[in-house]
Amino acid sequence: QAQLVESGGGLVQAGGSLRLSCAASGGTFSRHAMGWFRQAPGKEREFVAVIDTTGDYTYLADSVKGRFTLFRDNAKNTVYLQMNSLKPEDTAIYYCAARSYFSRSNSPVTYTYWGQGTQVTVSS
Repeated sequence: QAQLVESGGGLVQAGGSLRLSCAASGGTFSRHAMGWFRQAPGKEREFVAVIDTTGDYTYLADSVKGRFTLFRDNAKNTVYLQMNSLKPEDTAIYYCAARSYFSRSNSPVTYTYWGQGTQVTVSS
């Protein structure tokens, strides 16, 4: 049973940066595509970004393209979400998730494993 643990969230001013990490254990990390989602209060969980098993391919939501990047280190069983030029509307709980395939279609229900989430708050 794979376990995912996010870290790196916090409070940052608009225009600032944060790097989120998602550490995986208990499973075959390198065989899973890894996604990031976020959920703001009163809103549905939304897709942010996904990376394939090797790190060669990524796909990001339009709302974060050009500001967020995604990469992974399979030797460390960790995936990272680098968030730059943060905006107040990026405020949410950020979750990492894993599934066995990479796709540009990223409904949350297609992901098998989830972390507990980390809070990101961007002040104006």
